[in-house]
Amino acid sequence: MEFAAFAEQIRSGHPAKFPTNANTAEYAQQLDAQDKLRHLRDEFIIPTKGSLKKKELNGTYPNKQAVNGHVNGVNGVPSSNDDDTSSVYFCGNSLGVPPKAVKEYVNAQLETWASIGVNGHFNGLGNSPLVCWQDMAEDVAKKSAPIVGGLPEEVVMMNTLTANLHFLLASFYRPTEKKHKIILEWRPFPSDHYVIESQIQWHGLDPAKSMVQIQPDENFYISTELILKTIDEHAEETALLLLPGIQYYSGQLFDIPRITEYAQSKGLVVGWDLAHAAGNVELKLHDWNVDFAAWCTYKYQNAGPGAMAGAFVHERHGKVDTSEGKPKFRHRLTGWYGGDKSVRFNMDNNFLPTVGAGGFQVSNPSALDLAALSGALSVFEKTSMSDLRTKSLVLTAYAEHLLDGILADDTGSEPSFRVITPRNAHERGAQLSVLLKDGLLDRVVDEFATAGVVCDKRKPGVIRVAPVPLYCTFHDVWRFMDTLRKAIA
Repeated sequence: MEFAAFAEQIRSGHPAKFPTNANTAEYAQQLDAQDKLRHLRDEFIIPTKGSLKKKELNGTYPNKQAVNGHVNGVNGVPSSNDDDTSSVYFCGNSLGVPPKAVKEYVNAQLETWASIGVNGHFNGLGNSPLVCWQDMAEDVAKKSAPIVGGLPEEVVMMNTLTANLHFLLASFYRPTEKKHKIILEWRPFPSDHYVIESQIQWHGLDPAKSMVQIQPDENFYISTELILKTIDEHAEETALLLLPGIQYYSGQLFDIPRITEYAQSKGLVVGWDLAHAAGNVELKLHDWNVDFAAWCTYKYQNAGPGAMAGAFVHERHGKVDTSEGKPKFRHRLTGWYGGDKSVRFNMDNNFLPTVGAGGFQVSNPSALDLAALSGALSVFEKTSMSDLRTKSLVLTAYAEHLLDGILADDTGSEPSFRVITPRNAHERGAQLSVLLKDGLLDRVVDEFATAGVVCDKRKPGVIRVAPVPLYCTFHDVWRFMDTLRKAIA
């Protein structure tokens, strides 16, 4: 099988060698037929070309899509009604599509609340996919742990990404007169920049003196060697390193284990923003000895816009020592929900934190948000990050191959675009960032809208192409590239 051969080639560090007919729709459908994860697409509600035009609520959802991407289609033949054709949704790096389970789980939560009211805190209902509310955060943490490679007690689901970064830095950023700097990358997502800047200011320090930003080369690439060199240059004055697992603009995947180990050997605390990595690439946060990490769940984990986020705290930082009576634990901002269940409702103002990341909770988490997240995570329980990553490697390599084919046929005086994501498959996730020639973005966006293609754009001229392996197909990739080719012609 060609799919398996491509996967083996890429996993072993070699580029996939696609045949000369790889640029045809028929070939894309052959790869789909070999995809053992193709059934997972049926777990999702994918917008159709018609639903993308929707202007008001009418009580309907997009029609059910078949695995080949069409409604009422047979062997890849589209439905006669073009509005019923599924969109090409390559925007899971911004917001994933809804799993069908989310509606089921949220409805179960609403029925529980309506039926037994406050008793839902401690009692679940039969036939429900959910545990009682008090146990929901712990339950989704267990489901999330394999996605990020953490122990269940090292993971907590709470708040949102930016809030979690603030809570984590309140504990892990402990500047001194000598060691006060934070190393970050050149172009973090703005919220990350604001978090770091304001945390530095909170300690009465000057961001201009305490922020060290690593600049990329002309291709938007930041080499591991440059990161290590920057650590060397600033180690004596640096308290903390905070980098993204995947850079949101370029799509570059950083060497998390190597960078973590090196930075820690120089006395730095190491944290990672995994917004674009969690649910996208294989992670082993516990084995890599990462100090802390945070991520959102509305991108590759499909829990819905603004969904509850996740945090990781390595077990060595989550210990609680009660051997001398009064508990000793790592400093953090505290709240009642971070208290151990055995004392949480004592109301005696004697804080005993939950062991692990759960002890960093502050407030009672929203059961509705947890229900949506639990439903989204149920899809991941039907597969593994290893299998998802394998499909993603081939899917993205196929997209790269077709992009190269478009460039090869380009007859303009200058190329219509260039791919700024690393060519090395092990230095990227599902995303390929395509930097368009000046003046092309609006034309491409208009063509996408007409063709039912959903893809993130970042001005002045980048489209972030993300074929997510859970629900995207090789035929989707072919359709996307066919549309792009027409747009730049």
